Amino acid sequence: MSDPFNPFPPAANSTDPGGHMAKHDTDMQKLQREGAPGLWRQISDLLIVVAIFAVIFIVFRWVI
Repeated sequence: MSDPFNPFPPAANSTDPGGHMAKHDTDMQKLQREGAPGLWRQISDLLIVVAIFAVIFIVFRWVI
């Protein structure tokens, strides 16, 4: 008997080992393609955020 409160049909098999392996392969290809530039991008983004917070802090200290 179907559930009247659930509009979606029940999943026959929620675990998909083929889908998991495909996602893993895609992630590995992305890591191999980006490699260190991806790490440098994250580091530079972090430095930009820290600089913005530092500027906001300096402006607030100067105003108050």
